[in-house]
Amino acid sequence: MNCKMRFSVMLAMLATFVLTHAQEALPVLNLTLDKAIELNDNPTMKVAEQEITLKEVAKKEAWQSLLPSVTLDGTISYDIKVAEIKTSMGTFKMGMDDANTWNGGINVSLPLYAPAVYNAIKMTKKDIELAVEKGRGSKMELINQVKKAYYQLMLAQDSYDVLMASYKLTERNYNVVKAKFEQGKVSEYDKISAEVQHRSVWPNVISSKNAVNLAKLQLKVLMGITADVDLAINDKLSNYENNMQIDATSASQLALDGNSTLRQIDLNGELLNQQRKMLYGNFHPTLALSGSYSYLSRSNTNWEFYNYKWGNSSAINLSLSIPLFKASNFTKLKTNKIQQTQLAENRINTERQLRMQAQGQLDKMVASAEQLETNKKSVELAEKEVSISEKRYEVGKGTILELNSSQVSLTNMQLTYNNSIYDYLVAKSEYETIIGKE
Repeated sequence: MNCKMRFSVMLAMLATFVLTHAQEALPVLNLTLDKAIELNDNPTMKVAEQEITLKEVAKKEAWQSLLPSVTLDGTISYDIKVAEIKTSMGTFKMGMDDANTWNGGINVSLPLYAPAVYNAIKMTKKDIELAVEKGRGSKMELINQVKKAYYQLMLAQDSYDVLMASYKLTERNYNVVKAKFEQGKVSEYDKISAEVQHRSVWPNVISSKNAVNLAKLQLKVLMGITADVDLAINDKLSNYENNMQIDATSASQLALDGNSTLRQIDLNGELLNQQRKMLYGNFHPTLALSGSYSYLSRSNTNWEFYNYKWGNSSAINLSLSIPLFKASNFTKLKTNKIQQTQLAENRINTERQLRMQAQGQLDKMVASAEQLETNKKSVELAEKEVSISEKRYEVGKGTILELNSSQVSLTNMQLTYNNSIYDYLVAKSEYETIIGKE
């Protein structure tokens, strides 16, 4: 049984060795938190930028509606037999049989007064503002996700370091107990207990290593990295311990002026107001100026152009359109009013939820900051406990259970200490995203 267990452990260690060296063979991208945010190439941001471009194109299209439109028309027709009118005075043909008709002209139209177009231009401006704000909101959320993924990678690496140190500690203790057993100073129970404790840590080491690899993959996906590279960060959660402070003034105010969701709702409200003006513009008259110049020719089928009878005509038109009644305009205005009411209610509800979420993240930050000192002191005490239990066991005053328990307690306290910093950083990132801090 012991041989099988040793073989399993050796196999697991070999797998970890191979995996580690395979990763080292890949190009390494060294990251800091700022660099992870700066190098972001996530497709989400590209889509947001393209959306802004689309809205700018729509704005140009709306402006172009005020420019003159020019069309060139031309037709060719061949009359085989024209219609006849028979009267008491005889039969009259409405044209000429076997004749060609050539018609061509140019038409120019210019809108002089078009309220719907003016309001459409204003709407496109708001559309661009909304697209920009959506892009800003997407960027802030993406930065939040990248931050949390970076913190997750730090937590995974720190947890791996803690568990690997615990594994080495139990290995050292096992060697000491084994030597004492061979000298006849301790019982076989102590030796087996130390060996079980040593072996029980290894699966957690393997799991933590896998957690590191998964955290790297998640960070690469969020950053938009498609290249086959390994990520490396020379950063620890303990480096952020001194930054775990809360500004009580800003915390009490819970200002949401920078929140992207609320800004988008407000911009949608402005769009609805502009839409209402555009709908009212449908009740206004429109005025347009147009001009035309055309040629008309008729001839027989001999296709001799010099025998054609050409004539030209030209005209200038001023057209005025006054809408009198269109039922759909009133329906659209009613719909617009309902949408504005819905949006106002939605804003109130959204703001309440955001304030609740912001307060929740603040509470997490406060709790994590308060727990930090306790957790830090607990780590120090656990380290002392391990040291004392080792010395007691060496002189024969302590038990193997005390030694094992102290080691487990130290590992748990170290993991708890790291988690408290991680929880604070995640809560802070969420809070800053909610209030719209850039």
